[in-house]
Amino acid sequence: METIFERVAGLDVHKAQVTACVRVPAGSGRREVAEFATTVRGLVALRDWLEAHHVTNVAMEATGVYWQPVWHVLEDAFELMLVNARHVKQVPGRKTDVSDAAWICQLMEAGLLRGSFVPPKPQRALRTLTRYRKTQIQERQREASRLHKALEDTGIKLDCVASDILGVSGRAMLDALVSGTTDPAVLADLARGKLRAKLPALREALEGRFEAHHSLVIGAILAHLDFLDEQIDLLSDAIEDQLGPFATGVRLATTITGVAARTAEVMVAEIGTDMNRFPSAGHLASWAGRCPGNDQSAGKRRSGHTRKGSRWLGIALEEAALAATRTNAGYLQAQYQRLRPRIGHGRALGAVKHSILIAYWHMFTTGEVYTDLGDDYYQRRDPQRQIRRLVTQLERLRQNVTLKAAAT
Repeated sequence: METIFERVAGLDVHKAQVTACVRVPAGSGRREVAEFATTVRGLVALRDWLEAHHVTNVAMEATGVYWQPVWHVLEDAFELMLVNARHVKQVPGRKTDVSDAAWICQLMEAGLLRGSFVPPKPQRALRTLTRYRKTQIQERQREASRLHKALEDTGIKLDCVASDILGVSGRAMLDALVSGTTDPAVLADLARGKLRAKLPALREALEGRFEAHHSLVIGAILAHLDFLDEQIDLLSDAIEDQLGPFATGVRLATTITGVAARTAEVMVAEIGTDMNRFPSAGHLASWAGRCPGNDQSAGKRRSGHTRKGSRWLGIALEEAALAATRTNAGYLQAQYQRLRPRIGHGRALGAVKHSILIAYWHMFTTGEVYTDLGDDYYQRRDPQRQIRRLVTQLERLRQNVTLKAAAT
């Protein structure tokens, strides 16, 4: 194979140790192999060892999160490349840590590796915060579901009357129940605002079997919910401080239909604001796992599944797409309603996600805000086609149709 890089190294990374292979000088076939611990001291020794061999380029596999501390120590000293493990699959029957490192090194030397997208430090820090906040939000949702389940065991049907049992009125009633108040009339009188119009229904719903163990469990759930709310607020404040140069990008992303502020923060943290990494909007959609796979053999094109993308970006796009389909007089809602009868909810929603990503790429490439095409876009795009479709529907109903242009 032709030599592209003169002095390269390949790393086989594991949790407790990393095996390094260096090929210098290129073309001689000579290699040096060493093993290092993944502690900070061990990784510093790895960096010194690579520098002693005058290495310029280093490649490593994306193995879970184990590559991250290695990357942090080496990124300022070498040109690093993080590669997909599927792209460097070893020859069967010759699988060892040393052979893995040597194979990565050989592929790197020949320029046959394609690096994964690793964002710069500020974006990685923002990713860490937004991802952890999302886990806390998901945990809060699970804890709220546990609260509903615990109340079912008591026979109290507060959630059948109050739309939000964790609102001001519902929380006051739950706190009173945990404190030992079980009189339905007293509990119902804690209602505030519009809920006071439902006092008779509240008194009936608050009759139940609330015993000591229920008080212990529900009290613990409420305390956990308070803790999670506090953590979410702290993380949101930290994200606000970390945004810095990304704040303008977040404001730009929120102009997309269905994209709320939190969703925009996740999109910016996962994708970034520099579109030079993605040559086209299609490249961004492919990287995010929002385009069909390519599976063709013997002249036949088979169904291609979408590739795996960022799980966190996928969640954000799901939330944005669902919100967009519920926004009236918008292009994304019209696109969803046009596709759903033919391909179903899931695929139609996937098309909306794809459209959001395409809009994101163009917006961050040009700096322009999102311009909605309108819910009548498909009618305006080809009015004659729309006319033919409607005429055909009427003729199928055995109606004679005569068209006459309306006066302007």
